[in-house]
Amino acid sequence: MVKTKKITAELPAVLLSKATAYTGASITETLRQGLERLATSKAYEDFLALEGKVKFSIDYKTLREDRT
Repeated sequence: MVKTKKITAELPAVLLSKATAYTGASITETLRQGLERLATSKAYEDFLALEGKVKFSIDYKTLREDRT
């Protein structure tokens, strides 16, 4: 089971209304989705920062030979 934390937050009513209308979900689920997207975005940025820094010992052409 995922550990949860209950919070109190002051949010702009218009922003919350637009977000819940977009998701079609409850406030809690809308906030959860937003937080998940932020976390995913950060992980993706970290991944992109590795570009050119990771060296592979096998090239993509060799990998594709296994598919035939």
